[in-house]
Amino acid sequence: MPEGATSLKQARILALLVPAALLGGALFSQYVGGLYPCEMCYWQRWPHGAAIVLALGALFSPLSAPRTKALTLLAAAAIAISGAIGVFHAGVELELWEGITTCSTNGATSLEDILNVPLVRCDQVQWTFLGISLAGWNALFSLGSAAVIAYLAKRKGRT
Repeated sequence: MPEGATSLKQARILALLVPAALLGGALFSQYVGGLYPCEMCYWQRWPHGAAIVLALGALFSPLSAPRTKALTLLAAAAIAISGAIGVFHAGVELELWEGITTCSTNGATSLEDILNVPLVRCDQVQWTFLGISLAGWNALFSLGSAAVIAYLAKRKGRT
């Protein structure tokens, strides 16, 4: 196995598992836990979806191909983008800065849908663990894992 291949193999697996777990957790909290997402919650989900697609591309690419490392690093960047949005969202929740002014209608398309779906404000925390909101946890996990994935993908030596 070429130098750094083991690290790159680990990086591309993490690049798939981390966003899949975070996106899965968000969907679980919505559909099972009844926590309706606000607009910024949705914003945090899109980069995780992109990271999953990029990581799948890296997993199905030969380990020695240059595109494998590039796709893995792009997945790490997408995960970091979700984390950055999470930082912004957590700051809005903590009233450190002002957020967006619109509320989410959670995909409602008709008047009946709109009336049956709660409007969720981005500055209202619905759930916390250890004093940290879901946006805060997404920021911590996303930025931390993006750094680990990038480190592993760029690592030269074998592990």
